Amino acid sequence: MIALINKLLDWFKALFWKEEMELTLVGLQYSGKTTFVNVIASGQFSEDMIPTVGFNMRKITKGNVTIKLWDIGGQPRFRSMWERYCRGVSAIVYMVDAADPEKIEASKNELHNLLDKPQLQGIPVRTKPEHAPPALFPAASGQSRN
Repeated sequence: MIALINKLLDWFKALFWKEEMELTLVGLQYSGKTTFVNVIASGQFSEDMIPTVGFNMRKITKGNVTIKLWDIGGQPRFRSMWERYCRGVSAIVYMVDAADPEKIEASKNELHNLLDKPQLQGIPVRTKPEHAPPALFPAASGQSRN
């Protein structure tokens, strides 16, 4: 009887509760943005990725949650587009390849340049400092900057 009531409640919630989110993934080229999107969408990992030219957009629905993911190219010629695709989103996911120490400083600079844009104030940006040595991002405490 309880299982039937729970199923009925789940069905009822599904009628009225839906969550939509919009996330923008940015980071230098080869930081894993497209791979991340593909793993979330399909659950499959592939090492064969073609660099993103411009941007890709993908909508993913899991249960009652729909996520629109903007995967923005990380090459220098596309970085001026980052701000435009970050405006008005639910959150920004900044990807860093911590295994490539030669790009760490450039990655830090690009992140700070992006977050200094007044139009992006108030948009949450999460860091995952437990996955990177503290020296890489000393200000990263796991809290949102904005």
